[in-house]
Amino acid sequence: MEQHIFGVAEVNQLVKHLLDGEPMLSSICVRGELSNYKMYPSGHHYFTLKDAEGALRCVMFKGAASKLRFRPENGMAVVASGRITVFPRDGAYQLYCNTLSPLGAGDLAVAFEQLKAKLQAEGLFDPAHKKPLPAYPQRIAVVTSAAGAAVHDMIRILRRRYPLAKVILLPVRVQGAEAPPEIAGAIRYADRWHIGDVIITGRGGGSMEDLWAFNDERVARAIYDCQTPIISAVGHEPDVTISDFVADARASTPSNAAEIAVPDRMDLTRQLRDMQVRLEQSQIARLESLRRRLETLADKRCLRDHGAYIQDQRMALVHLQQRLGDLASAQLGRKRQRFSALAASLDALSPLAVLGRGYAVARNEQGTILKSWQDVTAGETVRVTLGEGGFSARVLEPYGKEQDDERRKADV
Repeated sequence: MEQHIFGVAEVNQLVKHLLDGEPMLSSICVRGELSNYKMYPSGHHYFTLKDAEGALRCVMFKGAASKLRFRPENGMAVVASGRITVFPRDGAYQLYCNTLSPLGAGDLAVAFEQLKAKLQAEGLFDPAHKKPLPAYPQRIAVVTSAAGAAVHDMIRILRRRYPLAKVILLPVRVQGAEAPPEIAGAIRYADRWHIGDVIITGRGGGSMEDLWAFNDERVARAIYDCQTPIISAVGHEPDVTISDFVADARASTPSNAAEIAVPDRMDLTRQLRDMQVRLEQSQIARLESLRRRLETLADKRCLRDHGAYIQDQRMALVHLQQRLGDLASAQLGRKRQRFSALAASLDALSPLAVLGRGYAVARNEQGTILKSWQDVTAGETVRVTLGEGGFSARVLEPYGKEQDDERRKADV
């Protein structure tokens, strides 16, 4: 019997037919670790699932990949579901993946942590960027669904607590694929046109999928770029969204956001009453102080007897004049004594005083004082100044100390 010889394409088609006919392979879930994950411009994703003993090639086409709510990364443990078949052109079997979810955690939880880490690294959660809420807002912009119970709760509380504020509702969808761009657009619109002094955005409680619009990166960046102070009010107390981290203030519920946004008029009324009481007490105390001062002034002698006041002032003036005279005399005496002492010092240093004691000063014809016998020559005319007057003389013979000693000896 002659054996049938298959072509390569026939073999591949046969294997494909066998695999497609196996029910278990038409809808299978495979656990493994992501490897060689690549996203192409076409929108298709290609990767490999591997474990310690094997590897499986996988492809996720654009339609299925667009539904991913987290960012797949190499090394991530995942569960992929789809069908296994053969691509006839290559003859290699692979998993055509329809869904992909992280192992041990939901895809939304992983997507939440990934976006949180990304925005935190970029500084969108930085407390330095957060703006203080206005103390007494005149207008409040509310970005939420017009059909939900949350908006009615907020409006009711705002009117009860602070009816002076005007509430402007910007209705948006808060759930579904269309919700994030609507929320982000409404926030930017309210901020650009200064719709409110403060913005409240949020919704009532629900599942993580219901609240997911407030975990969207577009909404987070719109809140971060907003120059108007913004309050995030999503879900209930345990619910935490990315919007809560980016907003200037977080409210545990929409009702709590209304309480945070405005003061309570009852508290303001009490504060005004307290201020009124303190003001009245302050004025009463001031009037009492002025009354006591007036009574004290009324008892002054100057007000009761004008003549006596003038006499007292005259006596004080006379006393002041006496003090000034005494001070001037004392000062003048001290100056006179100092002058006498300085005059005596100058007189002691005066050359005239020396001359008065019998000394004389000799000068040559040029007026230069002669200090040595060598400064003159025989026959030169000198002028001699005495204590009283002086005279001119002609030098017969200049001599020094040695010559003077010899002459004395000769005289003896």
